[in-house]
Amino acid sequence: MMRVILSFAVLAVLAACGADGAPEAPKPKPGLSISGDARMGVVGTL
Repeated sequence: MMRVILSFAVLAVLAACGADGAPEAPKPKPGLSISGDARMGVVGTL
């Protein structure tokens, strides 16, 4: 059972470390624009 857990742990590390190559930024499509705004907080009265 310990070998199975260790095997899954090794596979997870290899999958997470970019084993398939260096990361590449996505190529934007012409005429497509993405923008946004995000806020988070708490509003209260005293």
